[in-house]
Amino acid sequence: MRRVALIIVPYLWLLALFLVPFAIVLKISLSDIELSIPPYTPQLDLSEGWEGIKAFFAALDFENFVFLTEDDLYWKAYLSSLQIAIISTVLTLLVGYPMAYAMARAPNHWRPTLLMLVILPFWTSFLIRVYSWMGILSTEGYLNQLLLSLGLISEPLLILNTNVAVYIGIIYTYLPFMILPIYSALERMDDSLLEAAEDLGCSRLTAFWLVTLPLSKNGIIAGCFLVFIPVMGEFVIPSLLGGSQTLMIGKVLFEEFFNNRDWPVASAVAVILLLILIIPIVLFQRNQQKTREAEG
Repeated sequence: MRRVALIIVPYLWLLALFLVPFAIVLKISLSDIELSIPPYTPQLDLSEGWEGIKAFFAALDFENFVFLTEDDLYWKAYLSSLQIAIISTVLTLLVGYPMAYAMARAPNHWRPTLLMLVILPFWTSFLIRVYSWMGILSTEGYLNQLLLSLGLISEPLLILNTNVAVYIGIIYTYLPFMILPIYSALERMDDSLLEAAEDLGCSRLTAFWLVTLPLSKNGIIAGCFLVFIPVMGEFVIPSLLGGSQTLMIGKVLFEEFFNNRDWPVASAVAVILLLILIIPIVLFQRNQQKTREAEG
């Protein structure tokens, strides 16, 4: 009974906060748009009994998913979001790994302070932080003023409302999610392994490549997932920093829900996005399980 009670809690949490909402969104994605409240049909009416239930399921169809394959906007938005998410994840890793490595190699009395500095941006509203980058990256912003005063450029650079601004905003926003798991993996690493590698003739760079990097693999993978998954559905950053030229599926989803009021199509977009994100997670978990079984 103790084992069952221990297991049932996370399963109930998963049922209430994932499976039930997903079932609702899936049902809406199989519905048709309607000028009503809610703006879709059919509606399940239990007062009609079994006949009402059969009529409800008979009215569901996959027309919205077929529509997504026929309109270029949606698959282009998926591909663009995938491209931006992959590039942003790689760039965040390139920036975050050296910072996490420096934190893990810092003296023990400095580590809490450095950790607090990484977490400090979370104390400010996410929206305010993104808005601040609009003031920094605009043609009259602080970045262009600095570059002009240093004589590095002769005229202001056009950064805002481009993909470059989107990458800057994403890297800044999601950098802590990359640093923290990598730092956690590096901080637990036994320094005697590096000493043993150097005693066996390895240079510091070779020891890092053969010892440090493999041991931090789990932190790297966790950080990449923590960045890649939310960036795929990101809406605020591309809307404020990327402008109308940046095509991401999060913006399309928002417009379908709130501007077009087409809940069925928007739900179909969300279902496909969720499936795209679940597949690599499932494959990674299976690979981890096989690795553990092989090691055992």
